[in-house]
Amino acid sequence: MNQTKLISKILFYICSLLSAGYLITFVYSLFCLSSGFAVTPYKNGKFLHINYPFTEQPFLNIENNYPYMIFSFMLVLITYGTFFCLSAKVFKVFFQQKLFTQENINQLKQFYLYNIFIPLPLVIIASFFVEVESMIWGLVFIHFMLGIFCLFLANIFKQGLHLQNEQDLFI
Repeated sequence: MNQTKLISKILFYICSLLSAGYLITFVYSLFCLSSGFAVTPYKNGKFLHINYPFTEQPFLNIENNYPYMIFSFMLVLITYGTFFCLSAKVFKVFFQQKLFTQENINQLKQFYLYNIFIPLPLVIIASFFVEVESMIWGLVFIHFMLGIFCLFLANIFKQGLHLQNEQDLFI
């Protein structure tokens, strides 16, 4: 169990860092695009550089059209920021003192609901506005499978909590 706790702690910190990176990038990009701060058009205004703060060094390169900015850039940042945040919470479950708790089951439930019900509708909606590459459908499938796996895990945790509560009553 020590190996599981160590690995889950490492993955918790990695996912927390990735989540913070995506969400900070989302907020910074939203600020830049809405205010014009640190944005440099190039190739006759067809593309935009979002620069590092207070520099002219490009940080992100995006197409300069609204459907692309919303569905292929901003939506990706916010959904993966959320995904890694929920992933971090799932990994946190595995290094808690008490494994089978309602709070841990709720963390697993949030993760599986997000992965089962969010990616597919988002990609379908985005496909009306931007071209969706075939690789994206593979990612949707992977998220769906992650969600199903986590659903099974949550059900195992529910059973463990039930057995744990029975054991506590019996003693």
